Amino acid sequence: MDRREFTASLVAGGCAGMCVDLTLFPLDTIKTRLQSQQGFYKAGGFRGIYAGVPSAAVGSFPNAAAFFVTYESAKSLLGGTAAHSMAPVTHMVAASLGEIVACLIRVPTEVVKQRAQASPSSSSYQELVRTLREEGFRGLYRGYRSTVLREIPFSLVQFPLWEYLKSLWSLRQGHALYSWQSAVCGAFAGGVAAFVTTPLDVAKTRIMLAKAGTKTASANIPVVLHEVWRSRGLTGLFAGSIPRMAFISIGGFIFLGAYEKVRSMLL
Repeated sequence: MDRREFTASLVAGGCAGMCVDLTLFPLDTIKTRLQSQQGFYKAGGFRGIYAGVPSAAVGSFPNAAAFFVTYESAKSLLGGTAAHSMAPVTHMVAASLGEIVACLIRVPTEVVKQRAQASPSSSSYQELVRTLREEGFRGLYRGYRSTVLREIPFSLVQFPLWEYLKSLWSLRQGHALYSWQSAVCGAFAGGVAAFVTTPLDVAKTRIMLAKAGTKTASANIPVVLHEVWRSRGLTGLFAGSIPRMAFISIGGFIFLGAYEKVRSMLL
């Protein structure tokens, strides 16, 4: 990937990330509170649905930019050496690498954001200071592994499906897709991936929101999933699935559509 493509992926990814995160923030707040261990209404209900938005605003551009730069670089590198039939595997590997890199930026902002969402009386700054005081810098990365383990399966579903739908639609109409068509493919792929990976998102949310020193705070995903299954059953495992699917479907439309549009303008 040359410098022009690198810059296009960087800027387009960052712009797309900011568009979707800020536009759909209320849905994300509702999803977080539905998954909270203390319950939806105790976590704030419908009050202060923009709690934590400064954290999201700060992290969204570099997070999405890091993902797409890594994704496009890996896709370009692997695509040049792999056969066409291996394209889905190329997209899976590229998306997984993108998520690992992006999570280095995403997790600290996600920790602060979700704690502010579940405690609407506190600001993002207060939650950041409290986390650093009580847990140190490592506290900002609590849930890193669970986030990566959520994002990689999500990307393994979303991006190969998105690329496949784009190629199928493009083949049928005989020319490259318009940005809105790419956005429609992104919405469908995102919705499917969101539903399938909701239990992993529930576990990640609980680990991030748990009080320092508790069993849940230091637990891994299988342990937390087992606790949720025992206490709330299948309903608990898929708590917040509807707002999550809505958020990611609409988000996929905006995110991937905006990415394709901005990138095509810059190339």
